[in-house]
Formats: sequence, structure tokens, C-alpha cells
Amino acid sequence: MPTTSIIDFATTTTPAEHYRPAPEKILKGDPAQNVRNHYSSPDERFATGVWEAEPGQWSISYSEHEYCEILEGESILRDEQGNERTVRAGDRFVIPAGFTGSWEVVTRTRKVYVIYEPGE
Repeated sequence: MPTTSIIDFATTTTPAEHYRPAPEKILKGDPAQNVRNHYSSPDERFATGVWEAEPGQWSISYSEHEYCEILEGESILRDEQGNERTVRAGDRFVIPAGFTGSWEVVTRTRKVYVIYEPGE
């Protein structure tokens, strides 16, 4: 049965999942990451939580739409054409499905994410 209660990130005790990108995706550094997924919809196409990463760079390819709000740190997102955007605490943006490029964490970065995975 899906929850009908409000999910409060400050009081939810979601354990962190620790991981690294697949070795073939790592471009530099050792980008260890943690994610605390605070909510997933019953169909698992919508999710939100908090993500953290240590310095490093890896290739990314999005099948989902993702809203991000940077809470701390600095990262650089680069698309396949070499365009880049530096994001820092307070920045809010969307990465659309189909985006490919790389994510580089310059200083430890923490963000709130909201993901929507479109159906087929």
C-alpha cells in the first residue's frame, strides 16, 4: 500500500546506499557516491532523495528527467558537444532525458534530486 503521509527529508531515516560509477564510466578520480532515496512512487517512475559525491568525473547518459537543487559543493556538467555549466550551492536546474556527457565533482557535492522516468 503506497504511503499517504508527507515525506519529510529532515525526519526520514533512509539508509544511504554507497556506490561508485561503473569503472568504464570513470574519467578521473574516485567519485564515491551516496544516495538516500526518500520516496519512490508505486510504479517506480518517480523518485526523490538526496545524493552526495566525492571529487571525480564520470560519463553520464540520462533516460530520466531530473530536477536538481545543489545544497553544497561545486560540480561541472558537460554535454557531448563540450558545452559546460558549473553548478554550486543554491543552483536549481533540470537535466532532460536523453542528455549525455559527463558530471565532474570539483568539491564534494550534495543535491536534492527529483527524478521522473518516462514510460515506453
